Amino acid sequence: MTEKFTEKIESVKERCDELYAFFAREDSIKDMNEYNELSKEFSALSPILRLIREYEKCSKDKESAKDFLAEAAELGGDYYDMAKEELESLSEKEHSLLKELELMLIPPDPRDEKNAIIEIRSGTGGKEAELFVYDLYRMYTMYAQRCGFETDTVYGTLTELGGFKEVVFTVSGKGAFGRYKFEKGAHRVQRVPETEANGKKQTSAVTVAVFPEAGEVDFEINMADLQIDTYRASGAGGQHVNKTESAIRITHIPTGTVVECQDERSQHKNKDKALKVLRSRLLQSEKQKQKDTLDSDRKNQVGSGDRSERIRTYNYHQNRVSDHISGKTYFSLKDILNGDMDELVDNLTAYCKAEQIEV
Repeated sequence: MTEKFTEKIESVKERCDELYAFFAREDSIKDMNEYNELSKEFSALSPILRLIREYEKCSKDKESAKDFLAEAAELGGDYYDMAKEELESLSEKEHSLLKELELMLIPPDPRDEKNAIIEIRSGTGGKEAELFVYDLYRMYTMYAQRCGFETDTVYGTLTELGGFKEVVFTVSGKGAFGRYKFEKGAHRVQRVPETEANGKKQTSAVTVAVFPEAGEVDFEINMADLQIDTYRASGAGGQHVNKTESAIRITHIPTGTVVECQDERSQHKNKDKALKVLRSRLLQSEKQKQKDTLDSDRKNQVGSGDRSERIRTYNYHQNRVSDHISGKTYFSLKDILNGDMDELVDNLTAYCKAEQIEV
């Protein structure tokens, strides 16, 4: 355990003592706003404090077990075996509690509670990649239903074979961004395409980008910096073709960022959707610039460590999904593509959180 981690534990204990003292005062409810805010803080810290106490008790019991093992070594026989087994059990428990405590002490990402904007684009693989864009779109929207989220398509034109060159959609609900944020990167699919006559397996790839939806308070756009064009919506095979110019294309002139929306028949609704996506893209870009500046020295020394070239492989022949970030493999490809992603997302989230820990 590092000194920094020990300081975090002591900080939680000291803060809880302060809150205990506050609630014990007779005038603690004099200011109800303050009382409610501190109650929320205490509710958040209480589970951490319970875990700290359990961890400290386990560590103390382990030290006692070490002493007992030393004494039992002189006696031998069953006493020694029993003491050794007890020490091993306590060591495993202490390690497990420590890992759980480490995760709880990571500051929450305030963006996790926001809505998510997801963009999926075809990469290498031509028409097969376009079909897989649709498969991932379907997977993410079905997972959203399982989570109680709502989805809304911003932009996406079906190809003649039923795929997407690109699709942009929102996932709305408390915690949506937190559930999807680690999906960003390249997703690779290995399967025999429907378009392949000789049954030869093909490897294709699509890219996924995930942004927290930015509100007007998060990022203000100068309307003078925007070029807004209208055009007629179109679709594969003549479907969903509008006779009026309801589709919207917005260009942010300073950055060259372009957003399109043609999902709604109303030009006004398409404009609102496009502005939401544009605002989120620009906010994400600004945050990335700040991060790149802060991390430039470290990146020059150790490289970027960017895993975005391939984060997951979907192998149809082996019914296998390999997550290259968490290192986990799942032999339930069909279930995952039908939106059964909880185990995958939980493992990926836990792994990425663990990487933030300095122990």
